[in-house]
Amino acid sequence: MSLREQADVLVRQLKREGIRDLNVLEAIRRTPRERFVPDALRSRAYENTALPIEADQTISQPSIVALMTEALELDGSETVLEIGTGSGYQTAILAQLCDRVVTVERIEELANSARELLTEIGYHNIEYHFGDGAQGYQAGAPYAAIIVTASAAALPQKLVNQLADGGRMVIPVGSEAVQILYRVTRHGDQIHQKELCRCRFVPLITEN
Repeated sequence: MSLREQADVLVRQLKREGIRDLNVLEAIRRTPRERFVPDALRSRAYENTALPIEADQTISQPSIVALMTEALELDGSETVLEIGTGSGYQTAILAQLCDRVVTVERIEELANSARELLTEIGYHNIEYHFGDGAQGYQAGAPYAAIIVTASAAALPQKLVNQLADGGRMVIPVGSEAVQILYRVTRHGDQIHQKELCRCRFVPLITEN
């Protein structure tokens, strides 16, 4: 089975698991996940599983990527703040679904390799920053959507403050043992949280 056929199989699986946003599914179908994993794991690129990447990090399983992206309810007009560029796979999905992605990565080798790969593939609506993602990127705030691809011990107030009125944030919160994926919506000074599922992410590390 070719990689493209494997991508089709994956998309059908995501549909069965409840992903309904056709734009999200098509973005996953189009994105060459094999480019974002180590060469030795290319044959497993379209398995619905997390895989190791450089710097002792992981690329999230496609079902989590799809769920988090769908929960942002993107219409194509947004600037999205991504905390944790990682391999760049989630960044690539977002870049197809919004106006601009502002992505922050604290591990320099990941930041550099993701930028090189995403530029090579042809994504040009991404703004890259190297630094402490838990601080967000205040210069670009407020954001219509924020996605956090590492688990915070508690909801980071600095990221909440960078959400626009009506903005959505998807973030895993919890300890190493138990993490819950939340959809957070801001309405004025009110913050509403909706539990999506249990999950497992690397920890969100901050210097402050």
